[in-house]
Amino acid sequence: MEENHVVSLVNNKTRKFKSVCVFCGSKSGYKPIFGEAALDLGKALVERKIDLIYGGGSVGLMGLVSKTVFYGGCRVLGVIPRALVPHEISGEAVGDVKVVPDMHQRKAEMEKHADAFIALPGGYGTMEELLEMITWSQLGIHKKPIGLLNVGGYFNSLFALFDKGVEEGFIEDTARHIVIAADSAEELIMKMEEYAPKHNGVATKQSWESDQLLASTRK
Repeated sequence: MEENHVVSLVNNKTRKFKSVCVFCGSKSGYKPIFGEAALDLGKALVERKIDLIYGGGSVGLMGLVSKTVFYGGCRVLGVIPRALVPHEISGEAVGDVKVVPDMHQRKAEMEKHADAFIALPGGYGTMEELLEMITWSQLGIHKKPIGLLNVGGYFNSLFALFDKGVEEGFIEDTARHIVIAADSAEELIMKMEEYAPKHNGVATKQSWESDQLLASTRK
């Protein structure tokens, strides 16, 4: 009875996020550690019963993390622009796949459905999605945690660039703390669960939402 109670407490504690959006490559990279990290992240999400939002591809790291989460019993939602379907979906994609017109709509849908964001190693597309979510946090559009799984030091140069931005006066020191980093999935999720924004958004979330509503009524 006591053991079941402990398990229940652990499950309640680790259920802070209902869904996490994962940005990652449609390639697997040259090193086995990248694929291993994608599998570990998928397992960590399953253990916490966290659903996955991702880029909709069935190949590369995207395929590994999505299949791990789906076959682990959690919901998977892929969001993919129509033009990328022939390039990033090979065979049957798992879970639900939402096809959208363009990259902007892809990111908007991912942000809408996710409680937090995690980036695995990837290329330009991964970087672009990651940086936009960081920017949206800085601007006050959302206050969701953003984590980088720094597999094999993959993001070290990016962290150095952020630090250079602070040093040269282009990034506020408080905004530098938007980015959370760890070497393992378990550590990263734990840090993200404890995240509290230190920066003030450029504008309030309410003002962004009011502008979006006004724009939609003019269409």
